[in-house]
This record gives sequence, structure tokens and C-alpha cells, in this order.
Amino acid sequence: MTHDHDLVLRPTEAQTTAALNPPAGRNGGDLVVETLTGLGATTVFGLPGQHALGMFDALRRSDLRYVGLRVENNAGFAADAYGRITGEAAPLLLSTGPGALMSLAALQEAAAASAPVLAIGSQIPVAGLGGGRHGYLHELRDQQASFRDVVKSVHTVRTQSQIPSAIAAAWESALTAPHGPVWVEIPQDVLLAETTLPVVTAMDATPEDIAPRPELTAVAAHLLANAERPVIIAGGGVVRSDASGKLLALAERLDIPVVTTFGGKGAFPWQHRLSLQSWLEDRHTTDFLEDADVLLVVGSGLGELSSNYHTFAPRGRVIQIEADAGKLESNHPALGIHADARLALQALLETVPERRDPTAPERVSAVLTKVRDRIAAQDLGLEQQIVAAVREALPDRSPSFWDMTILAYWAWSAFDPRFPNTMHSAQGAGGLGYGFPAALGAAAADPSRPVLAVSGDGGAMYSIAELATAKQYGLDVTWLIVDDGGYGILREYMTGAFGEATGTELSRPDFVALSESFGVPATLTTPETLTTDLAKSLATPGPSVVVLPALLRMFEPTHL
Repeated sequence: MTHDHDLVLRPTEAQTTAALNPPAGRNGGDLVVETLTGLGATTVFGLPGQHALGMFDALRRSDLRYVGLRVENNAGFAADAYGRITGEAAPLLLSTGPGALMSLAALQEAAAASAPVLAIGSQIPVAGLGGGRHGYLHELRDQQASFRDVVKSVHTVRTQSQIPSAIAAAWESALTAPHGPVWVEIPQDVLLAETTLPVVTAMDATPEDIAPRPELTAVAAHLLANAERPVIIAGGGVVRSDASGKLLALAERLDIPVVTTFGGKGAFPWQHRLSLQSWLEDRHTTDFLEDADVLLVVGSGLGELSSNYHTFAPRGRVIQIEADAGKLESNHPALGIHADARLALQALLETVPERRDPTAPERVSAVLTKVRDRIAAQDLGLEQQIVAAVREALPDRSPSFWDMTILAYWAWSAFDPRFPNTMHSAQGAGGLGYGFPAALGAAAADPSRPVLAVSGDGGAMYSIAELATAKQYGLDVTWLIVDDGGYGILREYMTGAFGEATGTELSRPDFVALSESFGVPATLTTPETLTTDLAKSLATPGPSVVVLPALLRMFEPTHL
């Protein structure tokens, strides 16, 4: 008997001839770029370094598009955004030691946000591996140890024949739900040595879907169908698995209110009659969720920001659908269903009967009214005006990338993304400097629509060098810099906790003049002219900067 997995495709005569007579002048770096091409990659990000030159030399013999940034961490943020927008693994080419280590903060964000980044770094020569102190340039005793706690998987290559398999395994790991960053390292001499191996052809590294166990979805369907006050919390897993349509269908079939986490923004229509929007840092929303007799959590681990800083204490039954097994029941006891959100929601749709609850829209409206009244009592008209101005200026389907800044914290709760997978921020790991380089990665992924980046002046200083990248590649990104003279949110936190702030006030450049020195047009705007100035910049092809001097405040927290 012959099984399917026993079948081996025989090469054609032409393929055999090509394999026996590979082109001259190839090195280990060619095997890297050929493998990436064979896996379906079209764009790579990175920054060259001495040990990695074999890979970069090979790029000129390939059809891969290279987008080079000025700082490795920013290259990682760009790859992160490319992965979020496309759902494809985003190759990131790095050099040994300092270059590799500079990417760690970006890879931590990719891990927290489940962005598929395929980081490929060089290593010292093979003879230096193993922890001995040989004195090679950029030498670390155990370079991969620096990555092991950050990425999903680590892959080390020692010979050229291992390159295709290692990269394919890493590619599959990055795209296995939950998506995430992976690390491959290849010694300098392996990359530089001439190779006689055949050209790498198309490779299949498609990961297996994580399907839900039917006995668990049967129980979940029964609980939801018989609940009196069910609620759904939709997290980033719904967006990443392209399950927003199935979430909408399930909510409407069962008349269940839906709140989205900050990572899940866009997973459910903002203005829908069942939409609680994303006011998770509000006690009125927390109370409503605690009152649910059945709570369906899809694609979220209910971490700090999604649980109103761990003050949320559900009283009803919790059903948790999560592709990351480590997040199942990590914060609350639940009926844990390890599955891709799309497949699990589809299984529920095929199982649950219709359920009508005419009171659901009224209860949703009552919560949102309480939230609005709470905010309205705090004299925060300027902040709400600016959020509304950005929303009005931004085309509906244009993606936006938000740094860790007060306006972004407002946007987490108050911004209507209008479509799934259009609003992204660094709230996964919380590192500064994400917004602008991430927006560059998104513009490289989809040049058909303008991209918005939002930073404070402190976060902007992490990314100023990438104005050169934006200009060099003509990337269609408008960068809104809100200049409040320092680290605004830390100023607010410290003043509230200690009475005064330390280390938060910053000397900064004339952002308009600095941008123009890069050849990037810039505009100084006001809250009153922000909509017009931002819309004009977004409508003009290529990079641009809009600077808004403004001192913003956060709404009062409810978790203290």
C-alpha cells in the first residue's frame, strides 16, 4: 500500500540538469535569499554589517526588494508592521552582536503583538561557536541566548546545506498561530563561502491550522445559547486570524454585546448597536463585563490593559478561545479552547441556535452614556477635539501606527478604526519609537494608500534617522508629532504619584526645520487647523511631517 506521504515527486530532466549545473559566483548568502524567494517572500528589511555582507551581496542577484533602515530596532519595527499588514512572514536581515542586539526591543513588541518577523542574523565564524573567547569582532559567548526569551524559536546553522531547512522551519514557526518573531543565525564564513549547491526552488512551509476540539465548542455553544447576559471580549487574535466577519455573525446571531481590546480594535464595527467599543480602562465597562453570566473571550489573554489593570473579576462562566496555549486560563479560570479564532468562531456559528435579546442594545447604550458622561465631567475637550480631527483627516482604509504617547492612549479607548487591521500600536511591549518606522513598513507592504504615524516628541527622537529612509524610498507616510516638551505620560504619572516629575522634560529640535533638512515637507499645525493640515499631507504622495504643539492630559483612571 502506498500512502500519500510516501510519494516523492521526481525531478524533470530540465530540473536535474539545472541542479547539476548551478550558476557560478554564488555563496551562502545566495542560499538565504533563494530560500526566502522560494518561500514566497518579496520584501526584506534590515541593515548591513560586516559579518552579514554575504547575505547583502546576494540580494543584488535576487528579485527581493530591500528596504534598509538606519537603526536595527527601527528595521525590526518596520518588519513587524509589514507582518501585521500582510499576514506574511517579514524577513529582517541583521549583523552579529551589536546589530543583532539592537533589534531585541522590536522583536519583543512583535512577540507581544504576534507579528510574524523572520529575523536572520549573522554569527562569528564557525570555529568561534561554542562559548570560547576567541576575540572575534562582535563576539558573544552565546548570541542566541539573548533571543531565546524573546522569540518563538531559535535556529542555528553551521553548514550551507542546513540553510534552506533552518529558514523554512523558522518561517513555519513564525506563521504558526499565534504568529510571532523567530531567530536564525548563520556564521560569517558559511555566508561568504562559495557554494556548489543547487539553486533553492519553491518550498512549502505552510503551518497547520489549530482547530478547536468539538467537545469544547459544543459546551461553549450550549453556555452561550442559554445565557441571560452574555458578553464577548474580542482581542487581537480576531484581527490576526481575519475572523471579524465571523465575530459579527456570531454576535448578531446571539444578540451579544461586544467590547474590543486595544489590540483587537477594528474586530467589531464601532457604531454597531451591540458595540461597547473599547473603553476597557473604565469602571462602567468593567462592571458590565463582571455582570455577564457567560463571557466569551476570543483572541485575548486578558492581560493588564484588557482587564483594567487586573481589577476585572468576572463572576460568570468564562469561555476563552486562544491560539497561544500559554495564555489559556493564565489570568482567570475558564473553559479554555486552544484554537485559531477564525476556526473556533466558525465552529460556534455552525452549532449555536439563534438567540434574541431585545434589551442588549439598550444595555450597551446605557454603558456608553455613562462612559461619555464620566469623560465629559473632566474638561478634556482639547483631547477629544484632536482625536476627532485625526479621525476625520485619515482615509477610512488607511492604516495608522501609534507610538507610546498620550494621544495614542486616548486612541486605544476613543478612536474608531472603521476597518479591521488598520490601527496598530506598541501596546504589546510598550517600547518607545514604534510609530514612524512601523508606518514605513506598512507603506512598503501596501503603497496604494497613505499611512499615518503618531508620536510624541520624546518617542519621535528615537526615529528621526528614519526620515532619511522615508525620503530614500519615497514611502507614503505622514508623521504626526505631538510636541508637549517631554515624556508627557511619565510627567503625568510622576506628578500624580510624587507631586512632581523628574527626568521627563526634554530639549528638542525644531521638528519642522529638521524634517525639511531631510527633504521631507513639514507643517506646523494647531488643534483648529489639524484636520485640514493632516488631510492635505495624507493626500500628498511621499513622506511628510505635521507638528502639533499641544499639552494633552489623560482621562482619570478608574483602577486605582
